[in-house]
Order: sequence, then C-alpha cells, then structure tokens
Amino acid sequence: MTDKERNDDKSKPKKVECCNYPVSIFFIVVNEFCERFSYYGMRGKCVCLNHYNKWCYCICYNLALNIFPSRTIIYLSIVYAIGQIVMAVSAINDLTDADRDGTPDNMSVHVGLAMLGLFLIALGTGGIKPCVSAFGGDQFDDHQTRQRSTFFSVFYLCINGGSLLSTLITPILRGQECGIHTQQKCYPLAFGVPAALMVVSLIVFIAGSGMYIKAKPKGNIMMDVCNCIGFAINNRFRHRSSKYPKREHWLDWADEKYDKLLIAQIKMVCRVLFLYIPLPMFWTLFDQKGSRWTLQATTMDGTFGSLVLQPDQMQTVNPILILTLVPIMDRVVYPLIKKCGFNFTPLKRMTVGMFLAAMAFVSAALVQIQIDETLPVFPSASESQLKIVNMASGQMNITIPPQQPFALGSEQASDYLTFSNMNIMVSLNNPPISKNFSLTVKKRNTLIIPADPNTMYMTQDITSKPEQGSNAVRFVNGLSSEVNMSYAGNDKQFPALEYVYLPQGERIFTITNGIQSCSFSRKFGFGGAYTFLIPSTLLWTENCGNAIVEVEDIKPNTVHMALQIPQYFLITAGEVVFSVTGLEFSYSQAPSNMKAVLQAGWLFTVAVGNFIVLIVAELAKLPQQWAEYVLFASLLVAVCIIFSIMAYFYTYVDPAEIEAQFTRKDEMEPEEKEKNTIELEEKDLKQDQKEKLGKTKM
Repeated sequence: MTDKERNDDKSKPKKVECCNYPVSIFFIVVNEFCERFSYYGMRGKCVCLNHYNKWCYCICYNLALNIFPSRTIIYLSIVYAIGQIVMAVSAINDLTDADRDGTPDNMSVHVGLAMLGLFLIALGTGGIKPCVSAFGGDQFDDHQTRQRSTFFSVFYLCINGGSLLSTLITPILRGQECGIHTQQKCYPLAFGVPAALMVVSLIVFIAGSGMYIKAKPKGNIMMDVCNCIGFAINNRFRHRSSKYPKREHWLDWADEKYDKLLIAQIKMVCRVLFLYIPLPMFWTLFDQKGSRWTLQATTMDGTFGSLVLQPDQMQTVNPILILTLVPIMDRVVYPLIKKCGFNFTPLKRMTVGMFLAAMAFVSAALVQIQIDETLPVFPSASESQLKIVNMASGQMNITIPPQQPFALGSEQASDYLTFSNMNIMVSLNNPPISKNFSLTVKKRNTLIIPADPNTMYMTQDITSKPEQGSNAVRFVNGLSSEVNMSYAGNDKQFPALEYVYLPQGERIFTITNGIQSCSFSRKFGFGGAYTFLIPSTLLWTENCGNAIVEVEDIKPNTVHMALQIPQYFLITAGEVVFSVTGLEFSYSQAPSNMKAVLQAGWLFTVAVGNFIVLIVAELAKLPQQWAEYVLFASLLVAVCIIFSIMAYFYTYVDPAEIEAQFTRKDEMEPEEKEKNTIELEEKDLKQDQKEKLGKTKM
C-alpha cells in the first residue's frame, strides 16, 4: 500500500515534520513520560496495582478498536487521572479524623475510596497502554521505517525515564510530614504529585490533537475476528469428511461468509500470536527484579562510600542502564552488526534477549550462594535454638543436658545452642537452681538470668533476617529500677524485650529513669539483630560510661550490593533487545486495523508471566533460593531454544502490501471481476468433473 493509499484511510491534518520526524510524536512521548512517572509513583506504594492493571489490558483494548485511538487515550486518561485524585484523597487521614488523634475514625471510607481509585487507575492504564505505542507508530508513513524504529526506542526511553525519576522522587515526597491536625508521613502528597503529572500528561496529549494522523474506526473489529474464527472452526468441523477438498489454511473455511481481506488480516495476527506463546517466560524472570532481587538485596550491604543505597533503590539500576543502553544499541551495536554482514532480524534479537535474561539469573544464583555462606544457621523443622544471657553480678556455671556444662561471665551472652528435645532443664550452681523450660520448634529463644537467678525467664528471638535491610534492636534492663528508652528522631519508647526495627545509619539512644539520663550512639549497617544489655553498674555519664554491652543476635550483611550489578546489566541488556524489539515487531507485522490487538497481546504476555512465577515457585518448593534461580534460568533457556525454532520458520510479511493486493482486486472493473468469477467457477466445475470421473473408474 502506498503512502497515498495508506493516508486515504486516515484523517489528514497538516503534517509538520522536524528532521524527518512528525512533530506530533513529541506530544506522544511527553505524554508517555508523564504517564509512566505517574504510574510508577503510584505503583511504588500500591504493589497490587502491578497485577491488577495487566488484566485490564485484556478488558480495555477492545474499546480501543471501536473508536478513534486518540479519543480512547483521552477518555481513559481522564478516568486514570480521576482515579489518582481519588487515591490521593483516600490517603488524607484528616478526612474522617473528627477527634484529631491522627487516626481516621471511619476507615471503611478510606478503604472504599482507595479501592475505587485503584479500579479507575487500572482501567485507565490498562486501556491506554495498548493504544499509545500503536498510535505513535501510526504517525509515520510507510517509507519512514528507520524513523519509526527510532520512535519505539525513544518511547521506551521515556517509559524508563519516568520510572527512574518517579522511583527517586516519590519516596522523598512520602517522607515529608504533613496534615491539618497531626503531622504524619505525607502519603497525600506522594499520591497527589503523580495525579498532577497525569493531568499534565492529558493536557500535553490534547495539545497535539490537531497534528495527529488518526486511523478511522472500522467497527467492532474484535467481534468480527471472533465471529470469523468461530465460523471457520465450525465450518471445518461440519466438513471434516474426506470427501471435501482440503484448504490451504484452516481460516479459509470462513471465506463463504467473510471477506478475504479480513481472513488474510486474521491470518497475520494469528501467526504473530502463535509466536507470543513462549514469551511469558521472559517476563516471568524479568519481573522478579522488583521482588526476589529486592529481597536478595535486603541481605546485602548497600554502602557505596558516602552513598548509601536502600535495598529497594537498587531497582533504579535498571532504568539507568536502559537510558544508557537503548541509544548505544540503536546507534552503535545494531549498525555495527549490520556492517559486519549479519542479518540480525527482530526475532533473532528477541532470542538473544531471552538468553541474556537467563544468564542474569545464573548470575543471581552465584550471588545468592555467596550470601547463603554468610547467613546464620537457623533451627530446622525439628530443632530449636537457645542463647543464655547472664545479667547477674557473678559468673554462672550452667548445665543444660544434653549440652556440655559451661561457664558464663557477668553481662555476657553465649552462642546459640541447638536442641532436638523441646523440654529442657536449666541448672545453675551459684546459687544451685534448676528450672524446666519448653522450647518451640523452629524458633530461637534467649534465656535471661537476672540479678536474682530464681526469676530467670525466656524470651523469643527473630528467626530470619530483618526485612528491607533494617536492624532489629532490643534492650535488657539489668538495673533494679525501671527505665525508658528512646532514640533520636523518634520519641517511641522501646518495649521491654521486644525488637524495634531501625534503618541503616547512626542512631543515638537515650536511657532515663525519670531522674537521670544518659545517651550513647551506635552506627548500624544492614540486616543485623542486636540485644543491648543495660548493666546494674550503669553510670549516668557521657556515653553511659561505655557500660552498655552489645550482643549480636544476627550478624549484619557483609556481601556487597555491587555484586548485583552484573545481573542487572544482563537483564537490562536482555530487556533492550527483547522488549524494544518486540514492540516494533508487533507493530510492523500487524494489519492496519489490528495494531492495538497485537500490542495488547504483547502486554498480555507480561500478565501471564506474573502468574507463571507463582505457579513455578509453588510447584517447585525448592529450599534454596539459588536453586530456584537456576530453575528459572533453565526454563528460559529451554523456551529460548523453542522460540528460536519457531522464529526460524516464521516468514516476515508486509501487511500494507498484502492489504493493497486485496484493495486492487476490489477496485477491478465490474466486467473484469465478473470474468474472473466465471473463470473460477468453470475451473471448479472441471475439478468436480475430474473427481467424479476418477471415482467412476475406481
């Protein structure tokens, strides 16, 4: 199909170009940048939105095919913005805080508004996502293949640019304090700024309306596709007898009722959708960088000199690398490969991308093995562990069968002892005391011997690394009087023998008995657990007289987060050659009226990938995380091989040329069409006579 024929099917505004690129795409990429900033800013605080909107990709794209795509984007962007405003309102505690205590009086109102906001957001993003990329591709003429390819790269850059800035900025906004009656974490601001960016996104898109090339709607195309496929299957089933001649393609059984052009278009879509079958496995691995890899980072040290990265901030490595690798691949690597004479087709690129993602998980497995070597040995399913802390004034000789007797000095702690019998007897020699205790399977406990050994007691410890790289801290009071504990920046007191979780960095603790007080400081790393002993000889002087004793329950993280960079590099390189190429491939191989169908099909593979993670992890139930990483890498390599075979037999087509062939047939003179019809009927009649003659001879 020529540019002229192609544009006959579109509304024709005055086309303005700059450097051979339509100016209209400027409004589209700015819209995408703002929308992605808005989405990722919201997603960072609403994890459920990530899965919810994927289903809406499937629900909403049918709407996108029945009206102008530009109108779809505008209408659903309005829904999107309203949803985010509703979410911001739902986060305002003062909305129902009549008694002004900082807590909403009617939580159901806030939950209801949040659920409504989530639904509208998911409806909006799910509806516009399949349309925006296809609509951007429509702005180019057929001869602008290189420019269209560059557009998809820039489009992907905008997605990751918005994601990067949002990931960096919205946590800062959330960390501010705001409120009418009480000052709290400013979630309304963290939700409100993305809502404002969504409004800006909508305004920018509307501003370019006069320049857009807009494909005309062609009825309910999805209904036509479904009906055509259904008729073909039904007709083939009714004519399954061998007496009926075979047809070249199973969809050809629909040509008695449906237009040959529509059948040809559906064939093109089905061939691409068939190629999509293995693709969810890539997304199964890719989406784990925001879940399992972040959990992996919580067991690592994020100190980079004066810069300290929190575990969830390691995810910013991905968009940073995207912004770097996309232009390098587009301007350097691909042209260099072409100059070397290699035919690096889109499907070959996607195969390489899948392989790189598999190698990223091999790298993650190697890192995990190093981490596992530094982790404490927690009790198994049939064991329990016990630590003893002596707060008495003198040394204690302790016997706990079947362990060997041992001595423990004043204000000292033992290592964890492992027991397979949950009922134990603890015996002391000074004074002679014996007491029975019951342990809990798979748990850790600390036995505390106070100044009066007759009142020794047991408390439960944590049995896993603290989440998000924080530090678990608790205090044991050895003074004869009660004390209060607090730490700088937070007036919350430490509950007796309960862990409080503190972030990385230096913390100043204040101890007071109501009359006297003293302070001491401690600099924390990532992922440690500590018990601080306040001795009976505490001095109320500077740094508490250096008398505070620190007991390390769980060692802090020692494997550095920098070791995750290779796996992030590999997964990002895989994303660049897989995802960016996939967007372009989906557009180039789609018929003119079904481009959003394939874009939505592409997005649907992302949703399926999310569910595969849950299914594989549940079925495998591997005890070691590194083994699960290797399993996922192996599955992707197997799928990569299958996809490469499928790609080998795929024949690239030019949808515009195929559609043009049918258009030329439709434009034939009536006499010529009638002549061709008569010739075809005579040919069919001769074929029937030959078949009858053959049967007679038999």
